[in-house]
Amino acid sequence: MVISELPHQFRVGANTMSNSLSLASRPLHNAYLLMRHGHSEANLAGIIVSTPARGLDGFGLSTQGRDQLAAVLAEWRWAPPHRVVHSDFLRTTETAERIARRFGLDAEAEPRLRERHFGDLEGEGDARYAEVWARDARDPTHRHAGVEPVVEVAARMTAVIEALERAHVGETLLLVSHGDPLQILLTALAGRELTRHRDREPLAPASITPLRGP
Repeated sequence: MVISELPHQFRVGANTMSNSLSLASRPLHNAYLLMRHGHSEANLAGIIVSTPARGLDGFGLSTQGRDQLAAVLAEWRWAPPHRVVHSDFLRTTETAERIARRFGLDAEAEPRLRERHFGDLEGEGDARYAEVWARDARDPTHRHAGVEPVVEVAARMTAVIEALERAHVGETLLLVSHGDPLQILLTALAGRELTRHRDREPLAPASITPLRGP
């Protein structure tokens, strides 16, 4: 099931075109488990796969990624999720569907949880991420080489939390997304400057970061 349609392009209002975007002052009505997808074929190849044309139907989980998920499920230490919501890229879909089956749930696709679009760097070696992050640290609105700006990633990711907060209360919601979008979301939720999203320790494949309401 797809719970929202992705616009032709994300529209970001003037209030989000800044170096901060925060829900930190608002109490959460639900508990959230933020999960990065398992190790993928793109990780294995060391390349950037960020476009729907390549990511929706290709570059799913690697053997290592499937083993990681088996280990996560065998050692599950969080509350069972009521819902599993995920980016519709193949690597996140495969991750989410495996978790959802374990708990007897249907995975719900949410395009706003997609990978950050890396523009002209698509298909390049993943060492080039560092060039983008260095620019992010100076300007969260930059679009160098057609890369999706940090502020726009933050806007679409926090919009998912806001929508779920309006629709549900007292649930545990597992959100399966990608490394960069989750780093940016966590920075926004903490009320920190978005230029500092890479200050956080990088999220490992198949890792889960819990967020809890009061």
